Amino acid sequence: MYRLGVDVGGTNTDAALLDERLQVIHTVKVPTTKDVESGIFEAIAKVVQESRIEPSDIGYAMLGTTHCTNAIVERKRLNKVGVIRIGKPATTAIPPFTDWPQDLREEIEGASTIVSGGYEFDGRLISEINREEVLKFCKEIKGSVESIAISGVFAPVNKEQEENVSIWVKEELGNIPISLSNEIGSIGLLERENATILNAALMTTGQTVIKGFSKALSNLDIKAEMFFSQNDGTLMNAAYALRYPILTMGCGPTNSIRGSAHLSGLKDAIVLDVGGTTSDLGVLTRGFPRQSSLAVTIGGVNTNFRMPDILSIGLGGGTRIFGLDENFTIGPESVGYEITRKALLFGGDVLTTSDVVTRLGHAFEDKAMQVDQLSIELCNNVYKKMTDMLEDAIDQMKTSSKEVPLILSGGGSIIVSNSLKGVSEVVRPKHFEAANAIGAALGQISGEVEKVYSLEGISREDAIHHAKKLATEEAIKAGANNATISVVSVEDIPLSYLPGNALLIKVKVVGDLVGSGVKII
Repeated sequence: MYRLGVDVGGTNTDAALLDERLQVIHTVKVPTTKDVESGIFEAIAKVVQESRIEPSDIGYAMLGTTHCTNAIVERKRLNKVGVIRIGKPATTAIPPFTDWPQDLREEIEGASTIVSGGYEFDGRLISEINREEVLKFCKEIKGSVESIAISGVFAPVNKEQEENVSIWVKEELGNIPISLSNEIGSIGLLERENATILNAALMTTGQTVIKGFSKALSNLDIKAEMFFSQNDGTLMNAAYALRYPILTMGCGPTNSIRGSAHLSGLKDAIVLDVGGTTSDLGVLTRGFPRQSSLAVTIGGVNTNFRMPDILSIGLGGGTRIFGLDENFTIGPESVGYEITRKALLFGGDVLTTSDVVTRLGHAFEDKAMQVDQLSIELCNNVYKKMTDMLEDAIDQMKTSSKEVPLILSGGGSIIVSNSLKGVSEVVRPKHFEAANAIGAALGQISGEVEKVYSLEGISREDAIHHAKKLATEEAIKAGANNATISVVSVEDIPLSYLPGNALLIKVKVVGDLVGSGVKII
């Protein structure tokens, strides 16, 4: 059975086919379309046609997409959300949606309430939940909201109250989409609540993505099992993606990181993914993207759910150059997917970074005549400044002064020099231009848990064992084969500011797809 990987970027949509041994069969790149879906269809149709394989031989289809990110950035296609916080009287001073950007709040906020309940850090009860408070709120919002977000004080420690409130909401509102904070964010009520609200707001967008991908496959007679890229470099099945669409945010760079690891054979390196608009840098650690340890702002909202540690700079293959003298500036504006129409080397009238490297003989030798008029001195100066920008970004991602390998991915990486400060070697693996689609197709499933334990009634070893068990259960729900699951990382952090010998434990596990028969090293 073949694997089909598709990754949608701001400039291009890439597709890749891998065989049962995870060897790359064929890759294609087509411009991303305004409606996105037609670009996905075109990429899949092209890779199938050019590879000459039978559609019925494709067993797995994986999609990495920017739909959810775009929905929040553009403030479009978002659900109206009813928010229930379980935390009265402890948390009434700061209501839900505090410090949100006004335009995003207006787009998402349906109604919110704070009801009685909540737990202490060790799971002890603060106050009981009140069914009547919940049902009263549900009657008030019936018909005016499209999804529900439920968050409770220290819900990651004890999820019982959130689950009970969810049952009551369904009894009153029927089969409405519900997001629970204990399943999405980590410790920290407001940030976890924000992430849960955003997840609830993305429910319709998530459904649209899944239906669109399913339709594209069906129209091409591909009866493959669908999976969707998460932002930790792993996959989730369609049912899991419907519940947690927010986990697709930031999956593009992580797909490139995973794909680069597979193509290069390196497990520890910096990955530079250069597209038409931006250069995204991530760190490869033991074959997976390094996760950010900082709170993540999404669309102007502070959240605390997992996100990759990615640095983006406004430099890509389509980045515009302004000025033809020593006072030139580089970007951040880009011609994006219109590069084949607007850049000088393609007969356009806009000076881009691709024109500069073409004039210097680094790329597009067959288009050199189109940029003969450019000054070599100017192009050298622009290229030096581009290289300085990349070296500064690489330095920011490193944790020591030691030189590290740099793996290039993305079609825009033609603008990158073969010699960079702080880099031991620049690696351009075969098929590097489609590393994002290859990363999407690799197909491992993850499960992750972050939970606070009080060691007064349990040993550290038993607490870690319990967290591993919970993470394994999450991986299985997302589509992993239980027999292949292995632990990727375990962190235990003493919380000295809390009483009772509290310990924060973070566990991540990964496993292969059910029925894949291929062990990914």
